[in-house]
Amino acid sequence: MELQGAKALVTGGSEGIGFAIGERLIEEGADVGLVARRADPLERAAEKLGAHAIRADIGVEEQAVAAVRGFVDRHGRLDILVNNAGFGIFKPLVEMELEELESVFRTNVFGAFLMAREAAKQFVSQRSGHLVNIASTSGLSGGKQGTAYCSSKFALRGMGECWRAELRPHNVRVITVNPSEVQTPFFDKLGMHRDYSDKKLRARDIADAVVGALRMDNRGFLPEFSVWATNPWDEG
Repeated sequence: MELQGAKALVTGGSEGIGFAIGERLIEEGADVGLVARRADPLERAAEKLGAHAIRADIGVEEQAVAAVRGFVDRHGRLDILVNNAGFGIFKPLVEMELEELESVFRTNVFGAFLMAREAAKQFVSQRSGHLVNIASTSGLSGGKQGTAYCSSKFALRGMGECWRAELRPHNVRVITVNPSEVQTPFFDKLGMHRDYSDKKLRARDIADAVVGALRMDNRGFLPEFSVWATNPWDEG
């Protein structure tokens, strides 16, 4: 697609992968709205990038609906939705509380569903659109203490397959992206500090991959792809 002048909405856009995707889209000439819950980080991110700040908790139906509707009212259309917002709770099965599982699904699954539903209404009406779901390699293979996070990403991938089948006849492309571990504040927020090296992926790497997929001619699209760090062994 042609990204110059495209209208794009990115959830979880105040930091990390979402911020990097918003930055790359703006570099390509797109008009970008960033969606996030926390006002201060959102305003700082939007000001830094020259994006439109939209404060909303996408797991709350009224706020998700208003976020999409407000963006369309402002820009006249919606060409790209990047469903990036998400977080994780990592605990052994025997210690996981139902409320914790529900909270992860509220954002990672229900929030993504609500944003996709509202975006799809616009995409279908205009007979075009790109829906990008930022899932995870954790949604390809589960791991210890991953009951909440891994299952939410499995669910997102499954929903994406359903949406792809439904929306292709309307000239809408649904793309699922599975990043492996990326250098972002994701684990720091959980008190799980990571000592990253240059071998690990950066948010910019994921953003570059997303932009590359979007820039394909509209006669085709990448339904799903994963991004892994090369992670070479030191030799010497």
